[in-house]
Amino acid sequence: MESTGVLYISYDGMTDNLGQSQVIPYLQGLSKKGYSIHLLSCEKPANFEKRQNHISKLLQKSGITWHPIQYTAKPPIISTLYDLHKLQNKAVEIIKYNSIKLIHCRSYIAAHVGRYCQKKFSIPWIFDMRGFWADERVEGGIWNTSNILYKMVYRYFKSVEQDFIANSSHIISLTHAGEKEIRNWQCHKSNQTPITVIPCCADLQLFRFTNEKKEILSRKLNITDENFVISYLGSFGTWYMTDEMFDFFKVLHEKNEKSIFLCITPDNPDMLDSIALRKDIPRSALRVIKANREEVPLYASLSDWSMFFIKPVYSKKASSPTKMGELLSMGIPLVCNAGVGDVEEIMHDCPTGFVVKDFTTEEYSAIADGILSHPVVDRDTLHSVTEKYYSLSQGIELYGSVYKQILAK
Repeated sequence: MESTGVLYISYDGMTDNLGQSQVIPYLQGLSKKGYSIHLLSCEKPANFEKRQNHISKLLQKSGITWHPIQYTAKPPIISTLYDLHKLQNKAVEIIKYNSIKLIHCRSYIAAHVGRYCQKKFSIPWIFDMRGFWADERVEGGIWNTSNILYKMVYRYFKSVEQDFIANSSHIISLTHAGEKEIRNWQCHKSNQTPITVIPCCADLQLFRFTNEKKEILSRKLNITDENFVISYLGSFGTWYMTDEMFDFFKVLHEKNEKSIFLCITPDNPDMLDSIALRKDIPRSALRVIKANREEVPLYASLSDWSMFFIKPVYSKKASSPTKMGELLSMGIPLVCNAGVGDVEEIMHDCPTGFVVKDFTTEEYSAIADGILSHPVVDRDTLHSVTEKYYSLSQGIELYGSVYKQILAK
């Protein structure tokens, strides 16, 4: 029986950590279900040079045909339009020479291509929106709408967002909070496009707490059994509240001088050093490490707790922090904040963990006391929360169900 051809389009690169955590694992699962996947992605040159061979072998082994094109960084807006043009041309080429029955579009730039191909070839497409992209870029300070050009760009994307909602075959929302918001939009009320909620799932096999190499890593980072380690995983800045997280750590460190802030991040260590200096946090309390995806669980296993604070703004209703599922899968308890997607609801199921609401020194102090008085962590129960909300196999099943629904029409 001939497999069904699917074109998956992503403006994010597969050689980026995000592509490796939030695209490839799903596509590997869908490929096993008999779908013939063609993956079209935009690759940042530096990452592509470092990781091309590894990713090519990984995808080839899974029977996924990869069509990478080069990402253009500058100038703003024009570079994106140029990339969009390249993506459209490549998508048309793939469709012409392969039997593509369904197009799966990751976020808004990819959705432009899906909508274009729908008009040209009458192929159904999925709007896998990954959050309220235009609002994220404004609230993250990427688009300054006091600039008339960015104001026009924002209005344009809010307009095409309505078109995508109305004309896609299916919508994927990362959160139930995001789904609820979409259902209140007039463009959805008028068209009733089906919506399925699939959060940023975690690979439960990869993200497991381990003692492997722990002693070696501890020595490398000058961490002893006497230290209390709270970690942060991922990039700082944009929607992540860097100052507030350092403020929280300062309170924690004042209560326990052996506390360590372990930052597993691609960011510049000098930048984090300067923040610690400005906050009067001893440099000896900071550890900054860069890790590939497959190395992250090893470094994260040094954590007693982990934390992330995300701006609780409108666009974050639709946000599902990838790090939440990965850390909970390892049984690492969290300090995180309310006002972000389904985070607070999921934290209600965690036997250990704290949700910040006010970002005050008083609140930080109370939570720090709570953390330091929880020496024993039930990792198995935290892992079971991940199985309930963030299971990769469950995410693959949901995507497979969406594919079936569309292709059956």
